[in-house]
Amino acid sequence: VSALVPLQSCQCLAWKPHPIVMWGAESQHVVAGYSDGTIRVFSISRTEMELKMHPHAVAVTAVAYSADGEMILSGGKDGLVAVSSPRTGMTIRVLADHKGSPITVLQCTRKQYHDFGVEGGELWLATSSDRRVSVWASDWLKDKCELLDWLSFPAPADPEGLGSLPPSLAAFCPWEHGTLVYVGFGMQKEALFYSLQKKQVVEKISLPYFATSLSLSPAARFMAVGFGERLLRLLRCPASPAQDYAGHDDAVHLCRFAPSGRRLLTASHSAVLLWELSGG
Repeated sequence: VSALVPLQSCQCLAWKPHPIVMWGAESQHVVAGYSDGTIRVFSISRTEMELKMHPHAVAVTAVAYSADGEMILSGGKDGLVAVSSPRTGMTIRVLADHKGSPITVLQCTRKQYHDFGVEGGELWLATSSDRRVSVWASDWLKDKCELLDWLSFPAPADPEGLGSLPPSLAAFCPWEHGTLVYVGFGMQKEALFYSLQKKQVVEKISLPYFATSLSLSPAARFMAVGFGERLLRLLRCPASPAQDYAGHDDAVHLCRFAPSGRRLLTASHSAVLLWELSGG
């Protein structure tokens, strides 16, 4: 993909969700966000770019497909979030709630929205580097997008011993409906479980360091957390003895569970590791 886009840096990538289609139908697409503010959709099967859009004036720092794959959400270094249609190539909405702070995470889920008394086809969240998380209920076909919750996590004013602040990261919890998990620079080194129904933190898990990456298994109660200290921690929730793994050459800046939950991909500066998980 990068060879097709010279002179631009790819900042983020997302796979299109699998549609409900007949067996054998091919729909392998990825969307990539670039340093020039563009997003590009690529066909994996045809190894070519299908669409280029320019929803941002600055670098794209996060990108995600909507739960049904019909929209693309992208976040910029300036904190703006754009919603664009890959069918028309048009940007249909721009949200400025996080303006001024780079977007670090965008995630969509098709579950749970009706539990909160709002209309919508899915829930999605945006996280920015200033430790803020917004949660939205949306129905893109009806042009509806409603703010459901707004989270702001405190942190010390003058961090000591940190060359740069750890990223702010959040994810919907697959095994606890209406719950999201947050890690980031704060008063304590911990992972926070926040209930959207109760509007409060319902569980805290202590961590040895501030996290640099986060992934929750869609198939089992496992959470993977990467750290700048070249360490990967695997946690089974509710809290049980953690398993720590070394082997990275630098900060573990990416960890991703496969949809099956049986494999975990982690990446550092010059190493990509694939882990096999045993047990359920």
